[in-house]
Amino acid sequence: MKAMILAAGRGERLRPLTDHVPKPLVKVNEKSLIQYHIENLARIGVQDIVINLAWLGDKIIHALGSGEQWGVRLHYSQEETALDTGGGIKHALPLLGDAPFLVINGDIFIDELPSLPALKQEQQAYVWLVDNPTHNPRGDFCLVNEKVKTSGYNMLTFSGIGLYCPSFFSQCEDNSFPLGPLLRKKMEQNTVLGTHMTTFWCDVGTIDRLDALEKRLAVDA
Repeated sequence: MKAMILAAGRGERLRPLTDHVPKPLVKVNEKSLIQYHIENLARIGVQDIVINLAWLGDKIIHALGSGEQWGVRLHYSQEETALDTGGGIKHALPLLGDAPFLVINGDIFIDELPSLPALKQEQQAYVWLVDNPTHNPRGDFCLVNEKVKTSGYNMLTFSGIGLYCPSFFSQCEDNSFPLGPLLRKKMEQNTVLGTHMTTFWCDVGTIDRLDALEKRLAVDA
């Protein structure tokens, strides 16, 4: 299986750090966020990883290279300007192939990746949901017998981790678009399954959350 790490965003909420460093290269305990992802993917046997680039993308290539040091092959999907989450994935499809692939937001942290299910023919996506953090108390989606719905009881937060079939993006005509509205459309068609993930997860979207994560990892070290 191939994987993609979304790494093209500007990282506005992490400024001034991201004025000169791309968000995925922001370090936590001397290791960049994207390196944690690469190591976790290598640990579960993923050997081909696509990384999309826009803001300060050359610095990411310089820092990561071919991926040889982690035993993986890194492939870079260049974007002249960031195409948002959905558009970035669509643009990278030629590098991702015909089989289902894993996508991870580059600005999250997770202790370890979950077990990956096999998608059935009628399924187009499988996503992982987490408990609602303080910055998203209302959640995004809910689970009803493993199917992900846009509303209901016990709302949870989208983790930024999902497994997608290439056909998930086949009817997208725009080149730049967010992933969220497309996910909601597919949920209405009952083609998105998911699960509640309880491992530690953090959206490293602000300086305060970055500092809190740094402290947590320092204690665990």
